[in-house]
Amino acid sequence: MSSPKSEYVIDAHALIWYLTGSPRLGINARVVLTDAATILYLPIIALAEACWAVERGKTNVPTVAALLADVDADPRITVVPLDRNILDRAQVITSVHEMHDRQIAATALYLSTHETSVSLLTCDADIVASKVVPIVW
Repeated sequence: MSSPKSEYVIDAHALIWYLTGSPRLGINARVVLTDAATILYLPIIALAEACWAVERGKTNVPTVAALLADVDADPRITVVPLDRNILDRAQVITSVHEMHDRQIAATALYLSTHETSVSLLTCDADIVASKVVPIVW
């Protein structure tokens, strides 16, 4: 019998810092991201934020195309669209002040079930302080 796979939502910083090998990536997040058995959910809003950062030269990722190729090449990553279910959950997370961060946290809440808690790979101080989702960093 195989053990259950661990599931995580990944935010834009964690994605970029993982892809670039940045020492800013938390040690626990690095362990998760290097585990081939990990299931990763990437909210489309986090992917859009990562693209924006690359486009503006705020990362070591050379191009948006390179970022998207890296995401597409990782079979562990599923891009999660923003839909009404996630939007509805985001509306009640008032302890997270920034709209995009609410949507990312809401994605983890939406994907969590009674059997599985989906943790969020983030160091965002506002999300961490809110304690609305389990955090790994």
